[in-house]
Amino acid sequence: MGQQQLLLIVLGVIIVGIAVVVGISVFTASSSSANRDAVISDLTNLASLAQQYYRKPGALGGGDRTFTGWTVPASLDTTGNGIYTVTAAAQSVTLVGTGNENGNNGTSVVQVTMVVGPDAISSTTINN
Repeated sequence: MGQQQLLLIVLGVIIVGIAVVVGISVFTASSSSANRDAVISDLTNLASLAQQYYRKPGALGGGDRTFTGWTVPASLDTTGNGIYTVTAAAQSVTLVGTGNENGNNGTSVVQVTMVVGPDAISSTTINN
């Protein structure tokens, strides 16, 4: 009877160990995906702000049909989701968001690049 109980305990420990490893793996994949989605959401918000600047007359502090001079607001350049930078040209803005979590390759962080035009988001590139 003692051998059977010992075997059941060992089997139980192995099953619990496998469950913990699988749980950690699922959590890591989920946090990476959540960070990627959050960075995209933040960039979409920034794209909206850039388009507002583009449409606003210069007399009201806007760009007067140009993106030149638009910058990421200081309160939004670094958030809990990542760090955001901008390159503004006359008719487009390139936003780059660098997340806090490692991406799919497990070594480098999530990075998303979004190109914004006057009327639409031209492209979104997810790197990792």
